[in-house]
Amino acid sequence: MNASTRREFLRCGSAFLASGALGFANPVEGTAETKPPKPAAGPYADAMFVEGPPPFPAKGAFTIIALPDTQNYRGPHAAGYSAQTQWIVAQKAARNIACVLHLGDITNDNLPEQWDNAARSMKLLDGRVPYFMAPGNHDYSKGGGATDRTTRFGEYFPPAAFEQLSTFGGFYDRELDRVDNSFHLFAAEGRKFIVLCLEFGPRKDVLRWANAVVSRHHDRDAILVTHAYTYSDNTRYDFIKLGNKQSWNPHTYGLAAASHDDVTDGQELWDLLVSKHPNFIFTINGHVLNDGLGRLATPDPSGRNVLQMLVNFQMKPNGGDGWLRLLEMRPDGSMQVYDYSPTRNQTNASGKNQFLVQLALL
Repeated sequence: MNASTRREFLRCGSAFLASGALGFANPVEGTAETKPPKPAAGPYADAMFVEGPPPFPAKGAFTIIALPDTQNYRGPHAAGYSAQTQWIVAQKAARNIACVLHLGDITNDNLPEQWDNAARSMKLLDGRVPYFMAPGNHDYSKGGGATDRTTRFGEYFPPAAFEQLSTFGGFYDRELDRVDNSFHLFAAEGRKFIVLCLEFGPRKDVLRWANAVVSRHHDRDAILVTHAYTYSDNTRYDFIKLGNKQSWNPHTYGLAAASHDDVTDGQELWDLLVSKHPNFIFTINGHVLNDGLGRLATPDPSGRNVLQMLVNFQMKPNGGDGWLRLLEMRPDGSMQVYDYSPTRNQTNASGKNQFLVQLALL
């Protein structure tokens, strides 16, 4: 790291983190560009840690932050959630952060105290960085059991709070008083996007609405955020083909039994939504355990390769160790992916955690 880059990093967030206000250890000098990776062990057996954050984006690039499964930032680990969103605010200018995508399982047990913590943490972004959220299975029903679609999501993130935002597009047209299904519009560096946030195991009629929304905004690059889509074996969830060979498929939850199986999984979302539109550039989800990582690219009928990603860190220590996924959108249409933890001040340079892909743009 040269002297001018180091000064810029300190100005844009490192000093803030080192202050101890969030309980962080003092950051170690270096970035992903200058420190060689080193292997780790235990819950990080496959990791290749690099001290410090990823390099800053080049001119003309911007960053989307993916915030996966925050459900275990509760009890003694509750502060980890706010540590993530505070870092995002501190880095907004330096990394040209356009928005935050929450991938679901906002809470673990759908309990008021967990929603309180989630609201406090996410609202640190209010007026600073737009954020778009999809609910996960743990956000539904008593104890987070996903036996039906009752949730406190809308109590703590009410429709009116989204409706007043310039990025807000709309809610599912048959449930305008619920925030489970929504779409959002944003622009960055001359590019226009639509983000579609869908409930866990979206219902068929929700997909009818979603198709109409994406068709209306065919001139925007589309991103799908939903909790269960890609699996950890680099395939889509596919209950018809694989049944219980893939764990935690939406079809196996009580809300499916209670609705005559009116749910969809990854393969159905591909067939009934994503592959039908020539403007989807990627999908992203959490939910899946194992190593919590997966990705594939599938050609749509026009031959465009659509990226589909799983990222989930809830299995790591301390509720998830603060890991975020940074999606650096570059002017040439490529996307550089970094996984970074502001609480550890480390980047994971493993091939599953750091990679460059070319997106199929409009």
